[in-house]
Amino acid sequence: MKSIRWTTTGDAGIGGMAKIHVPQGYRVAGSDDTQKLMELYGNIVSGQELAYISPDDMSWFALFEFDPVGYVKDDEKDKLNADEILKQLKEGQKAANEQLTQRGQPTLEVLGWKKPPFYNPATNNLEWAIRLRSSTGGEVLNYKTKILGRHGVMDVVLVCDESQMDEILPHYQNLLAGYSFKKENSYASFVKGDKVAEYGLTGLIVGGGLLAAAKSGLLTKLFKPLIVGVVAVGAFIKKIFTGRTGTTKDSL
Repeated sequence: MKSIRWTTTGDAGIGGMAKIHVPQGYRVAGSDDTQKLMELYGNIVSGQELAYISPDDMSWFALFEFDPVGYVKDDEKDKLNADEILKQLKEGQKAANEQLTQRGQPTLEVLGWKKPPFYNPATNNLEWAIRLRSSTGGEVLNYKTKILGRHGVMDVVLVCDESQMDEILPHYQNLLAGYSFKKENSYASFVKGDKVAEYGLTGLIVGGGLLAAAKSGLLTKLFKPLIVGVVAVGAFIKKIFTGRTGTTKDSL
């Protein structure tokens, strides 16, 4: 934990393709250090983790990953059907649970929306929050933001206790207001000939099929069932980081 390098001021680079402004009282870890943190928390590491941002007290955090699926058309922006999407998620989860059971892992039940899907065409952000219950008895809230870019999607997961959500959400959204792709990677920079994703906004939410995610071993990462464990060790994390703030700059 002492080896984690933090950016605590100015702008922090995210994977060489984007940056985020770091307000006073916050810290950002780059890709290698983010993966160290995820391993410490017990989460599966995909190698796509690019950044981790949290307030200095470590009471919550957001994880950034990039999915190079290509340019996702937003022509479904006025056609997002929350009820139908939820139905697809539940059906897909049933199939995915078969794979989880075969691997001896806890299954997940999709309970419903905390916040139905919403797309902001001004920022190209797709957001939603969904509740899930593990077969072990714990409940998980996933708040996800997909930031559309020219070559793919920046996937941001907010990790916090549900009781904190209403208080934290404005701060989280203010942080994302300080995020930007480099100009050549922005959604507006798309040109004919660029790779186009095989699915649209609905596909981003459904995850391209939860069964496929289960088969590839990514379901645990997608739904972060260890969030409950992360929150439980929050006090431990705070003790470690109190008074230990190093500053670095991830490459922009």
